[in-house]
Amino acid sequence: MILLSFDIEEFDMPLEYHGEIPLDEQLAVSRKGLQNILQILKENQIKATFFSTVVFAQNNQDLIRQLLAEGHELASHTWFHSDFEEKHLLESRLELEKLFDTKVIGLRMPRMSPVAEDAVSEAGYFYNSSINPTYLPGRYNNFNVSRKPFWQKNILQFPASVSTVLRIPLFWLSFHNFPLRIYKLLSKVSLKETGFLNIYFHPWEFADISDPKYKLPAFTFTNTNEAMVSRFDDFIKWAKKNNYQFSTTKNFLENWTQKNKK
Repeated sequence: MILLSFDIEEFDMPLEYHGEIPLDEQLAVSRKGLQNILQILKENQIKATFFSTVVFAQNNQDLIRQLLAEGHELASHTWFHSDFEEKHLLESRLELEKLFDTKVIGLRMPRMSPVAEDAVSEAGYFYNSSINPTYLPGRYNNFNVSRKPFWQKNILQFPASVSTVLRIPLFWLSFHNFPLRIYKLLSKVSLKETGFLNIYFHPWEFADISDPKYKLPAFTFTNTNEAMVSRFDDFIKWAKKNNYQFSTTKNFLENWTQKNKK
């Protein structure tokens, strides 16, 4: 089973590299990318999960309603992408539910940041997909964390997928920078080992982020925009040709829970 997910957020990454980008442009870049993503998913008739910040959702309500109408899952990416307080866990869930009349049970923290599981549970979430079970210098060291879903207190943790050997993360950066045949091979082996592939992307990858004023290092925008649309469509068609199934995170984890009672 392949679980595609997208962190739909303000495109604030240039600020990490001392680049320039006002909020309205951050939102416009991500909006364009989300439109491209929804088109690809619709053409291939597959469902995915979208972790949205409240800021992005409030400013793109038409696209959030569209993705829900097309059968995708809406989950929380907290309130802001670059500012977090524990109260945002509950506030973001309630605001998304209020705005779009849908049940929000999933969380992913911006930049896979750590968060107190008691707080996640008290905020009313069922699962948290904020762990990349690998070592990423300067970010986190989760090399010894399980690669499969596991319960932590009352929260079901759903780690992102990594390779079976060396735990190479199969996230957005590797998708951009590895030869696609290598990425497919690593995905195939991981799928065979764990029974699922939990991979995540961002809408701005499907838009033009090569503007020099953003001051982004080349590895962040390699194979983005039209190249990303092409590679992503190719990956989906490869997966379908190999009879891999797709699902929202919610549906997959609810089924997993039934089969693996605590």
